[in-house]
Amino acid sequence: MITIDLKGQPKEFEAGVTPAEVAKSIGMGLYKSACAARVNGEVKDLRTPLTEDCALEILTFDDQDGKKAYWHTTSHILAQAVGRLYPGTKFAIGPAIDNGFYYDFDLPAPISPDDLPRIEEEIKKIIKENRSLTRFELEPSAAMEKMSGQEYKQELIEEHSGNGEKISFYEQGDFCDLCAGPHLMSTGGVKAVKLTSITGAYWRGDSTKKMLTRIYGISFPKASQLEEHLQMLEEAKKRDHRKIGREQGLFMLRDEGPGFPFFLPKGMVLKNLLIDYWREVHKKYGYMEISTPIMLNRQLWERSGHWEHYKDNMYTTVIDETNFGIKPMNCPGGMLVYANEPHSYRELPMRVGELGLVHRHELSGTLHGLFRVRCFTQDDAHIFMTPDQMLNVIQETVRLFDEVYSTFGLNYTIELSTMPEDHIGTVEEWERNQDILKQAITAMGKDFVINEGDGAFYGPKLDFHIADSLGRTWQCGTIQLDSQLPERFQLEYTGEDGQKHRPVMIHRVVLGSLERFIGVITEHLAGKFPLWLSPVQAVVLPISERHHGYAKALTSKLEEAGLRVECDLRAEKTGYKIREAQVQQTPYMLVVGDKEIESAGISVRHRREGDMGLMDAGAFIDMALKEIKTKELK
Repeated sequence: MITIDLKGQPKEFEAGVTPAEVAKSIGMGLYKSACAARVNGEVKDLRTPLTEDCALEILTFDDQDGKKAYWHTTSHILAQAVGRLYPGTKFAIGPAIDNGFYYDFDLPAPISPDDLPRIEEEIKKIIKENRSLTRFELEPSAAMEKMSGQEYKQELIEEHSGNGEKISFYEQGDFCDLCAGPHLMSTGGVKAVKLTSITGAYWRGDSTKKMLTRIYGISFPKASQLEEHLQMLEEAKKRDHRKIGREQGLFMLRDEGPGFPFFLPKGMVLKNLLIDYWREVHKKYGYMEISTPIMLNRQLWERSGHWEHYKDNMYTTVIDETNFGIKPMNCPGGMLVYANEPHSYRELPMRVGELGLVHRHELSGTLHGLFRVRCFTQDDAHIFMTPDQMLNVIQETVRLFDEVYSTFGLNYTIELSTMPEDHIGTVEEWERNQDILKQAITAMGKDFVINEGDGAFYGPKLDFHIADSLGRTWQCGTIQLDSQLPERFQLEYTGEDGQKHRPVMIHRVVLGSLERFIGVITEHLAGKFPLWLSPVQAVVLPISERHHGYAKALTSKLEEAGLRVECDLRAEKTGYKIREAQVQQTPYMLVVGDKEIESAGISVRHRREGDMGLMDAGAFIDMALKEIKTKELK
């Protein structure tokens, strides 16, 4: 017999029992909804025999790892359907992703979006067949034979054959795939499926290799969940920051610079206002601002460890026969600033912020508007402190995050990422720093989930996933606790005992990158930026040419009060001008005609509230300035 801890409730089972059998013993409802299992913190297949005492969680679709198993199974069903409809297909990879799944195919003939409904029908047939997914393992040589004619699978087998382990497969009826799992028990476990798009993708993301056909999809346990998701996607299309960016004249993307966005005049107003706000908040929290070079020599990047761990994402050049790297992050420059002069414990914590322009060599297929670019402004900061200051500094940083995110109406969840395989430093240091992060966040009454093995190579981190108005999450903020780079750069401070000590440091960003954050809030707010952040805060709309003089005088008065105002003197109907201003999401439309001139006032319309009636110009200015000062979301 073995003892299985089910969320604090120990129960005894026969050795060899599977998570699926444990779920069935608890109740058929749990068994039917089970997607995967978490055994001693590791995600496992529901078929995994449990031979020792362990802690067990049954994962349903409500758990992120349960979703991944669900979507991964659906990707196999997609591959089986494509294989049936298009004989001779060669299969590449088909993972679960953050919102659904995809599968890459080398097809015997091209297909288009018009073919997706036909593939969906075949998927429904396979689901109805309710085929069991069976896991088995083969020696590498037998695995190569099993995947005969499947060159992409054989390439993957070759990569894994050197570790001496067997190769795992999953089989469902007439389809077998190289796969580590986990998966649902049968194809019938999938209920509602929609294939969302089709695109090209290079094998292994390498533009020198063959272009494959990638099919994306999503699936849910209930048809109603799929319907809600599709409605959200339709709303997301309307909110697409690339579409809004074009309509409002914020930024542009050109083939002459893929991944290098151009900010237009109105976009620069928005970006600079965001920078002003960043500086205001950081001054309040005691940060000093610096600027470090965009390019530093290879020796520095080797010393920091970035050359070993990050060089494939770096742009490099040679100057005076010396190799230089264009910075993909600001950390090493921050180390040199600290090391520039001696420091005492009295100066710590020392908070140093930088709006640093960084470059990363992202694959062309991953570029996406402002969300994934090759050049961006990282709102970086490095905090140098004594070991006994760590808890307070972490909590202070979280309070700064709370203030910033609440300004934009953004909620968040926290993920603790732990030691990766390619880490530097001792296991003991990592475990100590991980515990400190846990203590700090728990003491604040905040929850977190563990993301095993996804820490930075130099330290564990807290990642802040902000949720937008559509429920989508974006990883923006991060707090990384680092004992390694201060050691590599021999950073010191003089302690109260008069001796030299090594500081601990935090790497942190709150916005992540200005460009990506602008994309996030553009979609979150559907382009309806709050008044303080709107590039144009009001537009004055004279009804006819005889009202132009009053309109111009009003515009000057508003500008003198500090408002950003445009005056639309075009010979267009007022209704047309109002509609156009609403498309631009201009907060206030100020209509002036005979009535307004007689009363020395303005008729005020708000993009959301509509007609606000006749108002004195001074009263409108006071109202607007108050709205700007409070940063009201309206």
